[in-house]
Amino acid sequence: MLRLTEIFLSLQGETCTVGIPTVFVRLTGCPLRCQYCDTAYAFKGGEMQSLEAILEKVKSFGVQYVTVTGGEPLAQKECIELLASLCDAGYNVSLETSGALDISLVDARVVKVVDLKTPGSLEMPKNCYENIPHILPHDQIKFVICDRTDYDWAKSIMEQYQLHTLCEVLFSPSYQQQPANQLADWIIEDRLPVRFQIQLHKYLWGDTPGR
Repeated sequence: MLRLTEIFLSLQGETCTVGIPTVFVRLTGCPLRCQYCDTAYAFKGGEMQSLEAILEKVKSFGVQYVTVTGGEPLAQKECIELLASLCDAGYNVSLETSGALDISLVDARVVKVVDLKTPGSLEMPKNCYENIPHILPHDQIKFVICDRTDYDWAKSIMEQYQLHTLCEVLFSPSYQQQPANQLADWIIEDRLPVRFQIQLHKYLWGDTPGR
């Protein structure tokens, strides 16, 4: 059984599959409190659902891509089984995780999108750098940039751990906090080996939950 906030169909708003119709499975609960969080409604509540019920609901949407998100999905230990079961069912599965919790048990078929928390998130001390050896080439590491301090910090972490040699690295401006065009200019100026991304869903639907 997993505590579930919602399951919905939308367009993937981020990562290398941006724009593709995707089923989002949003699990309830998160041990972090990032200052820019846009899913605080998933911190509490939700309903207990069986693995079988979740798989049946995902199947009903009739699309190939599934993203397990939160909250922090790995805060529920049953998430590991859910991810493996989705892969077994033939879906292209990704996991959105904060990087604060252990990813070593995540099925290797899953694309792990690991969000390393910047100083501006106010949760940087919770980053688990022991996760880096478990990053696979198809995974992605994301930095949400709130200001120039965050940008410089993310650059230094990327260089320290040579993250761009492990997988694709994403730099995303914090919505309505860091101007997107300014971040783009910084990346171009530094010839940074990262993918600039914006949250497509925010530009289409704003802060509407479940989109």
